[in-house]
Amino acid sequence: MTEQEHDALRGLLGAWALRACRPDEADELERHLAACADCAEEAGQLRRAAGRLSADDPLDQPDGLRQQVLDFCLTRRAAGRPLASWAAPYAAETAKLDALLRDLGRAEWQEVAELPWHGGVLRLRPAEVLCHLAGVDALLAPALGLPDPAAPPPGRVPAQGPPAHPFGTLLERGERLAAEHAGAPPQQVRQLWRDQSQALLRQAVPQAGERAVDYGFASLPVRDAFIDRAFETWMHGEDVARAVAYPYAQPSPSHLRQMVDLAARMLPGALVGRRQAAYAGGGVPAGAGRTLRLVIEGPAAGQWLIPLDPPADGPTSGPASGPTARPVAPAVSEPVAELVMDGVEFCQLAAAHRDPEHLPVGEYGDRAAIREVLSAVPLLSRP
Repeated sequence: MTEQEHDALRGLLGAWALRACRPDEADELERHLAACADCAEEAGQLRRAAGRLSADDPLDQPDGLRQQVLDFCLTRRAAGRPLASWAAPYAAETAKLDALLRDLGRAEWQEVAELPWHGGVLRLRPAEVLCHLAGVDALLAPALGLPDPAAPPPGRVPAQGPPAHPFGTLLERGERLAAEHAGAPPQQVRQLWRDQSQALLRQAVPQAGERAVDYGFASLPVRDAFIDRAFETWMHGEDVARAVAYPYAQPSPSHLRQMVDLAARMLPGALVGRRQAAYAGGGVPAGAGRTLRLVIEGPAAGQWLIPLDPPADGPTSGPASGPTARPVAPAVSEPVAELVMDGVEFCQLAAAHRDPEHLPVGEYGDRAAIREVLSAVPLLSRP
């Protein structure tokens, strides 16, 4: 490379830091940066400086700063289209993941992220992770009056027989989007995912909260589906960040609390599925009314009563206190056990990112019941 060619590439560094280069210029410059330490160092300094000027949300904002700014703005002018509180975690987690993805270089987009769940591990590149997220996110679209971009093409003959597992349809949706955008630049895939997440958020008004979202194997109200999608976005964002060796912040306390609450409310269903075989051979009958007190410590602190036995009319659960608490049936006695754990660790366990046998927890009372609950929590995970 001649000195003149080197100077020409160096002259593009400022535009590259601001992401204002043409794609061909950016590709040529990034090849040069891989071989020129001086330019690479200057490029890094310029990119960091440009990040400080960005109007986008930073990854490492101080705790509570975002909410303080929003509260101040809303006191000055009310939102034209209010965002429901149950959609706030999804808004925050998609913005956080987008901030990570904007900084990925060409080589980092080729890294393979491992996405554990209780049935195995998916291994996907970041753009494929986005297709997977977008495919499941799009399940909310019909309930919000939006088109579903991951729906099977019209006229397709359904597969005969039951799916390989209950989550096969979810995997197919992501695979369909990944195949459709296989030749697209990763940043274009990122923009498609981001556009979809923002379109969903624009429709996330409080009155939509009770509409049903069909996952194929279960149905959730929109308000819970948004929290579910925030949870998966957080977990898969961490998976991508781990693959590219990038730090990744946990959700804010109020958002984490909503995720813990959803997982706690879904836990009795996982317990029922786990215990069905045992009930078939005898054991505690339906309606026995045993409960476990789940105590969450840390930013999402709270307590939940988890039914251990399916009541005659099906499992129910709810927080032990607070405005959404459900009354405990009169026949229910004192909890047979108490399980104490950190809120982040509980969520990681629910995503099958932790081993229940090696998790630091506080245990009081019936150890068999505690072990059963710990083993059931990862069953909440899915691909």
